[in-house]
Amino acid sequence: MTDRETVDRLVRAHGRTYAADAGIRLRDSPGPLYELLVLSELASTRIRAEVAVAAARALFAAGMRSPERMREASWQQRVDALGEGGYRRYDESTATRLGDGAQLLLDRWKGDLRALHREAGDSVEALARALQEFPGIGPAGADIFLREVQGVWPGVAPYFGAKALQGADRLGLPADPAALTRLIGRHDPAAFAAALVRAALHKDVAEGLRASN
Repeated sequence: MTDRETVDRLVRAHGRTYAADAGIRLRDSPGPLYELLVLSELASTRIRAEVAVAAARALFAAGMRSPERMREASWQQRVDALGEGGYRRYDESTATRLGDGAQLLLDRWKGDLRALHREAGDSVEALARALQEFPGIGPAGADIFLREVQGVWPGVAPYFGAKALQGADRLGLPADPAALTRLIGRHDPAAFAAALVRAALHKDVAEGLRASN
């Protein structure tokens, strides 16, 4: 199987972004971008991606879809929503950080991550630094946000990040951003990157592709 065939099969089987899994209809507007920031924080801790997605869904179902609503929610309401999503190991500290991060976004960027984007431009390094100003967002969280947002911030694309490169290596694809870019073809870069992450996180992704060869 050629590298291009591997990519085609991978994306067909696993090319769904984590934002989509969390019910985020991602577009370049304040609400969905904030929801992605929340998901990125949840997914950056040492917890399964599926649990982070479930916790994000629970927060959004409880109405915490904007920095205003997140700030207005009580700490206990945030803890309860996180617990409902199965996010129990880090629920109390994360509830605090979510409130603090919402306040920072409102104070510095008027609740709109597009303002952060305008300030940083399309420099991946500048965007990563700005994102890491939010409590709980470190390099891994910035990676997640940039990997998922590239579909609506095309100046960021293509963006893979460390975990996607691990997935490429597991699949026998080149673990090099430039080489992977040449393999994207007609595929959505965010979907391709998410599929690579799934290959890094789940051995059965690579095994399934080999079995279908």
